[in-house]
Amino acid sequence: MARRRPADDPSRLATHLSRRERQIMDVVYHLGRATVAEIAERLPDPPTATAVRTLLRILEHKGYLRHETAGLKHVYLPVVPAKQATRSVLKHVVDTLFRGSRSEAMATLLELPTPLSDDELDRLSELLERARKRR
Repeated sequence: MARRRPADDPSRLATHLSRRERQIMDVVYHLGRATVAEIAERLPDPPTATAVRTLLRILEHKGYLRHETAGLKHVYLPVVPAKQATRSVLKHVVDTLFRGSRSEAMATLLELPTPLSDDELDRLSELLERARKRR
């Protein structure tokens, strides 16, 4: 079976994966690289190792993961870098839930009950200033 080309649009992570496939991708992105055992122990209501291996093969076939061999184990890595996937998934969320309005999405995040730290507020100020200069 030929391996598919990675998705051109990483936002497909949000729309073309099952719940369990997304959970596996979350673990792999969080760890950067992971074995079957590392993935299985971090999944909610973990399936069998055989089920995890099957899902990993599916994710490889879909073009989201690749593996390297380390001794007798396969170590799985994301094909799409985390930063690229994050941006694409966020774009999909903004387009879908906020009708493309980045300011509405940011306002929603800023209105969450957990207060922002001074460092986070400083970072946001810097980003807003940079955005003003790019106009």
